Amino acid sequence: MNLPLPLRGIRVVEFSHMVMGPSCGLIFADLGAEVIKVEPGPQGENGRRLKGAGAGFFVGFNRNKKSLMLDLNSEDGLETVRKLVKTADVFLENFRPDALKAKGLDYASLSKLNPRLVYCSLKGFLSGPYQDRTALDEVAQMMTGLAYMTGPPGRPLRAGAPVNDLMGGLFGALAVLAALRERDLTGKGEHVQSGLFENSAYLVSAHMLQHAVTGVAPPPMPAGKRAWGVYDVFESSDGVPIFIGVVTDRQWEIFTQRLNAPVLQDPAYATNNDRAKVRETLIPLVASLLHQFPIAELEQLCETAGLPFGRVNTPSDLVNDPHLNAGGMISLPLANGDIAKVPALPIQFGSMRPGLRTPPPTAGEHNQEILGELERSPDKA
Repeated sequence: MNLPLPLRGIRVVEFSHMVMGPSCGLIFADLGAEVIKVEPGPQGENGRRLKGAGAGFFVGFNRNKKSLMLDLNSEDGLETVRKLVKTADVFLENFRPDALKAKGLDYASLSKLNPRLVYCSLKGFLSGPYQDRTALDEVAQMMTGLAYMTGPPGRPLRAGAPVNDLMGGLFGALAVLAALRERDLTGKGEHVQSGLFENSAYLVSAHMLQHAVTGVAPPPMPAGKRAWGVYDVFESSDGVPIFIGVVTDRQWEIFTQRLNAPVLQDPAYATNNDRAKVRETLIPLVASLLHQFPIAELEQLCETAGLPFGRVNTPSDLVNDPHLNAGGMISLPLANGDIAKVPALPIQFGSMRPGLRTPPPTAGEHNQEILGELERSPDKA
């Protein structure tokens, strides 16, 4: 890539595994930082060997990074980490509480070696009664009501993606960037943290406020009353499911004009609040009208009318999505030699998108490079 990436010159030491930590490090790596992933020998991070739903974790969140594999149970391995930390700007970790303290790799210890170090802990819980608990994305979703809101009544379901892990990593990166800005002003680093539980609570904050405003606890989303009259999944004449939303009165006016259906001119549908009250009868009526059109015509109708719409896709369908393939997709080499496509970071600088510089590293791939540099270079701190 020719893009001058904004975090070039920043060195990140990443002690992480699975999703939350690696996804945080990925943000820095894609934006140009040198991210050195420290992995335990002899096999490297456990995420490399996950199967099933975890099979894509390592390859998905470790591109553009370097791998340094060390024996972290030996004094030589720990001494190498300490030398590396002296050259670093950021230290990322997502291990259980106090796991690194036992090895002298906690913030209090490392900040003595490098006072400018920004140390980011990605945890299950921030400070409070739960802070020593171990958590998972699914635990946070259950505890905060996100699973309750996602599934039908009586059947809480986790979201279909590791939303708290990914957003927890994102908020961790945001906190690090803020701490780096503060370091520019003070010259001192800081310990910042991001928590799965707090992230999930943030995601449901609008539901909490809905209860406060209305006095009624919100039911799960599949059973709840929509705020908009037409806001649902419909089926085209050729059997393709498509979501269509009509969320303003102006959009309703355009929608009814394009459908040319006098039955929709009923005064009972005059305003969005009116339409929301009669969804039980309105949605089947709209469904019958839309079912007369093939999917291509429905998409054309909605796009030209400026209505929000989208086919109900599977994740695999995105491989051939024309919009993503116009510049938002990364071609990622796999260990077996195949090439997979994966979306880039969802950000853009001018007309440029951060992309792939190096594929996910093999375990210990950069040992010689990094250890040689540490031998040759004076401490940065």
